[in-house]
Amino acid sequence: MKISTLHTAVLGLAALAKASYINYTTVTGYFMQDEVSTDPSTFVYYEENFGLINRTYEGETYNRNSKDLTQWQRFYNEVVRLNQESPCNVEYKVFFFGRHGDGYHNDAQAYYGTPAWNCYWAEIDGNDTTTWHDAALSQLGVEQAQTAHNFWQQLIVDQRIHTPDAYFTSPLTRCLQTANVTFEGLELPRNSASFKPMVKELFREGISIHTCDNRRSKNYIHNLFPEWIIESGFTINDELWNGITAETTDAQNMRSKKVLDEVFEELGNRNHEQNLFVSVTSHSGEIGSILSVLGHRTFSLNTGAVIPVLIRAETQEKDVVTKCHAWTVSAHCTTPPATSLANCVCASSAAAVTTPLVTMTSEPSTTSGPVCYDA
Repeated sequence: MKISTLHTAVLGLAALAKASYINYTTVTGYFMQDEVSTDPSTFVYYEENFGLINRTYEGETYNRNSKDLTQWQRFYNEVVRLNQESPCNVEYKVFFFGRHGDGYHNDAQAYYGTPAWNCYWAEIDGNDTTTWHDAALSQLGVEQAQTAHNFWQQLIVDQRIHTPDAYFTSPLTRCLQTANVTFEGLELPRNSASFKPMVKELFREGISIHTCDNRRSKNYIHNLFPEWIIESGFTINDELWNGITAETTDAQNMRSKKVLDEVFEELGNRNHEQNLFVSVTSHSGEIGSILSVLGHRTFSLNTGAVIPVLIRAETQEKDVVTKCHAWTVSAHCTTPPATSLANCVCASSAAAVTTPLVTMTSEPSTTSGPVCYDA
């Protein structure tokens, strides 16, 4: 799969080529979150065993030992069976998508209100008391990640759950911290994969003009967690965020498809038997986009929440078209706005602008948006 950027003038032009294409679907019937009867607003993952449904699986009646296994052990065996019985171009994996814990940007949005946040406060680095540029976790966010840590440890001890074979995370600070608190120091089962995540650019939040979506440098990430893997091709500075243009839903969904393809390719380069459970620490908007790509029902996550999804990936040979989606320009106020519950109104003396309100640490990327992917 190839990523490239094109000038707006060439939007709409498409290069057609025969190539491998992965078609993703969600396999339902295994998790409560798949069911329309499960309300995302009241569902608590750590009270519901990650949502794993208590049921029997095909073939268990022939295995006398199944009655001695926990539900999570039986489910892992079911995923193994699905892979063993599938055609060579089809594979099944379970992804645990975890949203980062509460960050200072979440608290600021709640404090100022969404209209004022979107049209002014989110475009600056912070206020007199806190910073939300590439926001860090608040104390609540740390506690939410610790809850996830404790729940994983409980399942390891009580249900002998198969822990992730691979770990991936967004490059934004709140996700790096969440992944670290969640998984570092777990007493992992024998022969489990160690926690050494790969930082992937495209698992980031939907790219907006908000400074909380502007990641810090590659050097910063490396210094924060020197032992972690930063994917090949990761740029020193953030070349996707420019404070001027924002991804559309279609553009983000194409990015989400691209990063799923990258992960499946990465896992395919490892031992297939050891890569059935995968952890991804990301963001509400990005996880929502990924669920859309997977054909999963809409399921919003509170900060710190986790949703597992059984994914069927079928590799096909098809005509692949390079598609582009232009990003949008968002006007915003230059001073704190006058607001109502429904919208944002700039002060009469401060007309809306479409230029960044922050001092850029580097020159804005001249290639940010539109981004084009093979699809």
